[in-house]
Amino acid sequence: MWSFIIESIAFFVQEIMNPSLKIVLVLVVVFLLLQIPIFNPEKNYVDADTEVDITEKYEVPMNIQMDLYVACYDCHSNYTEDYPWYYNIQPLSWWMNSHIKKAKQALNFTEFATYPPDIAVKKFEALHMVMKEQTMPLKSYLWLHEEAKLTDKEYQQLADWAKEMQQKVEQEMDSTQN
Repeated sequence: MWSFIIESIAFFVQEIMNPSLKIVLVLVVVFLLLQIPIFNPEKNYVDADTEVDITEKYEVPMNIQMDLYVACYDCHSNYTEDYPWYYNIQPLSWWMNSHIKKAKQALNFTEFATYPPDIAVKKFEALHMVMKEQTMPLKSYLWLHEEAKLTDKEYQQLADWAKEMQQKVEQEMDSTQN
């Protein structure tokens, strides 16, 4: 019976379908095969609490911590908790996984305490600039993550805090060099 079904499908593909339909069929089959769970990237979530989070080394007021958590931690930490439904569709999950990895390379709040002071200064400076210019979170992220939108006041508070932290770390570096 199976051989009859396979032979019927082969006949249909070879004899009846035109070339453009064959291409579409192949693309659909490849797309469906990619949906098999073995092709999903590993999710960005670590169960263990980290002792190198930014809050462990630097003074982070609760309002700043909450803004960072809501607007930044999905991409810039080891705790991406709420994956959207479309994360399970390939190749979107590969793209999102790549985006999160690049974001964490640029700035990872859950490993921030491991940065040497000179790097921490640069990270705080970069954070100050993106908050001042309101370029993070990315607009494409905000389309589907309304909760991550920051108000002008929140952007300003984050920018001011980042600048203050940059200056504190610079002062600490200067005092240890003298």
